Amino acid sequence: MSVIVELQKSGLVAVVRESNLENIVPICEALYEGGIYALEITAETPGVTELIEKAAAAVGDKILVGAGTVLDSETARAVIAAGARFVVSPTLNIDTIRTVKRYGITSIPGALTPTEILTAYEHGADMIKVFPANVFGPSYVKSIHGPLPQIPLMVTGGITHHNIGEYVKSGAAAIGIGSNLVDPKKLKTEADFEELVQQAKKYRITYEESKT
Repeated sequence: MSVIVELQKSGLVAVVRESNLENIVPICEALYEGGIYALEITAETPGVTELIEKAAAAVGDKILVGAGTVLDSETARAVIAAGARFVVSPTLNIDTIRTVKRYGITSIPGALTPTEILTAYEHGADMIKVFPANVFGPSYVKSIHGPLPQIPLMVTGGITHHNIGEYVKSGAAAIGIGSNLVDPKKLKTEADFEELVQQAKKYRITYEESKT
């Protein structure tokens, strides 16, 4: 199964910022137990390549490990070499798309307007990250999906238990969830990680119910 198909099948992508070598594997394991099977480790995190390497080695057979906040082709090469199976950006950079696709990796650049979204797709992007989704809301995603149904959209920005269903019904192919799900700074005890498991389960249940 291709990465893009796996992402659409799973539907939920955890966005993990400011993790470290001690907590990245427990975070992955908690997400997996809670029913979330893809995560992006953001590139501004110190030691991101080591984090990706460690996560991919530990749970890469269970979870899709990708990189987020990738702004340029140099960073793209580094995270791909570390084992990232998909690369996400908050912006549209055509050189980054080309680099990611040159290595046979799934490219998910950020875009907002119909022109940006189509431009990214025409240059090889596999899925487009609509960001920041919360500024315009589910109705905007639905409006984009109408004339461009062939382009898979991942929405990220301000996703919560309360609005995830609206984005699913708007036509989003995947949902990126950030600090409302994972805040590594607050994960210090076994109870904290168990709470992460329960939060992941809530998102999974809400997501599946929204699809029916």
